Parts: sequence; structure tokens; C-alpha cells
Amino acid sequence: MLTNGGSSQNGVVYDVKGLNLWYGNDQALKDINLKIEENEVTAIIGPSGCGKSTFIKTLNRMVDNIPIVRTSGKIFYHGVNIFDKTVKLEELRTTVGMVFQKPNPFPKSIFENVVYGPKIHGIRNKKQLMEIAEESLKSAALWDEVKDRLHDNAYGLSGGQQQRLCIARSLAIQPDVLLMDEPTSALDPIATNRIEELIDELKNNYTIAIVTHSMQQAARISDKTAFFLMGELIEFSDTKKIFTTPEDKRTEDYITGRFG
Repeated sequence: MLTNGGSSQNGVVYDVKGLNLWYGNDQALKDINLKIEENEVTAIIGPSGCGKSTFIKTLNRMVDNIPIVRTSGKIFYHGVNIFDKTVKLEELRTTVGMVFQKPNPFPKSIFENVVYGPKIHGIRNKKQLMEIAEESLKSAALWDEVKDRLHDNAYGLSGGQQQRLCIARSLAIQPDVLLMDEPTSALDPIATNRIEELIDELKNNYTIAIVTHSMQQAARISDKTAFFLMGELIEFSDTKKIFTTPEDKRTEDYITGRFG
């Protein structure tokens, strides 16, 4: 049984131990060890193809959808190894939400997008669904912009609004963790700023891991930063330390723009 929103031992939500991952014969992750703590934002940085997105997609086992993937090692989520045969994937993906690079609303109304998950979980009461929609949209800083057009098609929203809608959709099923895979890379600077402000608010109630290509974004919004290179975790520490006094020259070279 997975813990949903319960407190973790010493505040550790994820404890990744010796994680290796292969796509066929190609090794994409090499002996990854790190801990993600509750109510913190953990940024995953590194050049393209270094394993960032692959890593984040192991945290809710989305990589299982790819037939040629093999893994070894352990990922403990609230003390339970998510690779254990007793772990139900549906339960894991309910408690660990995912927001993707490009907004991907369903071709439905704004309201139906948000309540999609609760409906799947058996909630049918209209009053309850409306309460969930309002609370989720408020948490995603979108309610005031859409409250008068909840039954309009979600595709009529701007890109930044669509991404906040996708965040609201994730929040509607009351997750414990939010995984974000470059959630602002398709957005303009104003929309990006709104999402960053939102992330800062959400960490009061959620644990967040975010893949980002932007050094500035990682420095602005994260508590801890993990630097990946060629499938290896080169350095993992407090964000301030990573950006001011990194221990590994490769980290310094990447952050200062010498490569990547």
C-alpha cells in the first residue's frame, strides 16, 4: 500500500538506490542515487539526452510503457519499492501526478478536463465534482480566469492557461507528488512566470520534481538541484551550492555555459 500524502520517514518521499535503466542495449541511466524530500522543489538539469526525462518518468513508472526498457536498482516511495510486484501502477500514478512539456488538455470542456480523474475514481455527485473543480482550479491559479466559462472547450485557452489546466487536472486526484517535465518550455515569458509562481505556492502542499533546460529557472524555483550528464548523476545538492560552489568541474562548466 502506498502512502498518499502521509508524512515520510525523515521527510524523504523518494529514495533512489542504484537505479540503472536500459533502452534495449543502450544504457540511459547509470547507478543513480538520490533522495527527494517532501515539500521541496527538486530541479533536474543537464544537456539534452542526458537522462533527465527518463529519470523523472521512472518515478511513476511511466517508462514501463516502453517495451524495450529494463531497469535494475530500487526506488523507494514512502519506504515502498515501486518496482515491487505488489505495487499497483494505477495507485502509484494517482499519487504521483505528471505534467508534460506541452500542454495536453483533453478535447472536452474546462470542467470535464478537471473532473476527469475523480470521475474515473467513481465520484459522480455533481456538487462534489464542482467543489473539486473549483478547488483544483484555484490551486492552479486559474479559477478567476475561467469560472464563467467552465463549459467552454479547453482548446480555447491560451498555452499558459492550458498548462495550468493540466496542473489543475493533476491536482484534482489529490496527488502527493507532482512530476513536471519541462512544463514551461513551450510557453512565453509571462506564462512561464505564472507557472513558476504557482510552483512556489504548490510546494507548500506537494513535493515537486521538475526537469528544466533553463539554468535560471532551476536557480529561481528549486530547493535542490541534480545535474545529470550522459546518464550519470554528477552532482546533487542544495540549489544555492550547485550554482555558487559546485564540487565537480563538469557541473561548473555546464552552469557557466562552457558546454551543453
